[in-house]
Amino acid sequence: MTRNSREIRFFRRHIPLMHCIPGCHDCCGPITASSEEMARLPAKNEADRSAALAELNCSYLGTKGCEIYLERPLVCRLFGTTAKLACPHGRHPEQMIAPEIENRIFQYFADNRHVLL
Repeated sequence: MTRNSREIRFFRRHIPLMHCIPGCHDCCGPITASSEEMARLPAKNEADRSAALAELNCSYLGTKGCEIYLERPLVCRLFGTTAKLACPHGRHPEQMIAPEIENRIFQYFADNRHVLL
């Protein structure tokens, strides 16, 4: 297991869970993910990616919601758990993400190449 994979696993355990409004996909716009995160996702063809981007959606947003919810990238998990990525409907977990974990995640983003999903 790589250092980045270990960090991602650590971050996933420390991002608080929150409950979204059923059927809401307001945070499911185009996002980026690291190569470690991308390796865990099913491949998408360029036509699907282009169509999603034209609608300003994530290419993994399907008719029934997120198709990769259990493997969703860190940025998706952060939505609503930090003021920097606030839920537009005011939803949040009981306890927001710990500032030191949030800072480490944003440093991980800065230090690692991410690509558009």
